[in-house]
Amino acid sequence: MSLDTSHGNREVSVAAIAQTGGAGIARAAAKQRKMTNTSEGRRAGWVSYAILIVFLLISVFPLYYAVSIASQPTTATQFGAEALQLRGGLGHNLQTAFGEIGFWHAFAGSLLVSAVCAISTVLFSTLAGYSFAKLRFKGSGPLRIFVVATMAVPMQLAVIPLYLMMVRLGLFQSLWAIILPGLVTAFGVFWMTQYLEDSLPYELIEAARMDGCSMIRTFWSVAIPAARPAAAMLALFTFVAQWTNYYWPMLILGSNNKAVLTVAAATLRGARFQDNTMVMSGVILTSFPLIILFFFVGKQLVSGIMAGAVKG
Repeated sequence: MSLDTSHGNREVSVAAIAQTGGAGIARAAAKQRKMTNTSEGRRAGWVSYAILIVFLLISVFPLYYAVSIASQPTTATQFGAEALQLRGGLGHNLQTAFGEIGFWHAFAGSLLVSAVCAISTVLFSTLAGYSFAKLRFKGSGPLRIFVVATMAVPMQLAVIPLYLMMVRLGLFQSLWAIILPGLVTAFGVFWMTQYLEDSLPYELIEAARMDGCSMIRTFWSVAIPAARPAAAMLALFTFVAQWTNYYWPMLILGSNNKAVLTVAAATLRGARFQDNTMVMSGVILTSFPLIILFFFVGKQLVSGIMAGAVKG
């Protein structure tokens, strides 16, 4: 005999069941819900936890290996099992790398580029996604296909014309040469289009227009709140992508430029080609701000991903 703990599409609380059916039925309903909240109606077993632990160890190992290498003396050349032993030189090596790369200057440059690109990508992608998803205009279908098709073009094919363009604009070795190509992305437009297509009902847009809202006011008051979870996810991924970007900044800034952290950390390898401890110390300094970022906004990232996976 199964327990009916729902009323229409609304789930009845256990307290309400206890009032109407008694404590025994309420306990049975709570147990049934607890079981059905897991995959296939059962609790996660030790195999699931073992697999999760293995994946966790695999994910954490590269960071641990970088820390262990960075803790070695600067004259050490150990690799393999010996390099996995933590030594006492981590603080000194980080301090040395901190001064050599000019951390605060490079940090400010990376923060500026990543923040501007993240905000701009979210704004323009949401505008374009709202237009493609909810507005009807001539040529919207082919234009949408064209935007998505640009995602198939590798970055390497665009490097030479983009490099020549930035040089002719006088932006060589300037942060604007990194910011301008990252103001909007085809993936951002595609993501926001797919999300708004399912999560924003036409009835809300029509109600806003009947209340006298202009198109911009409708976008700001209706589309932006509806797109907030997906926009948060897009902003975080764009920020991380720009922060860790190395190929294009290295080309346009020059190999000896210390305007952003990724390129500044690479100068340690140029000056200390055999000093792996300094190279790993630079990698840790570059990654540490992202670890702090994920520590504070990890829940928002997960909620954004889940909101995109389960729309409407």
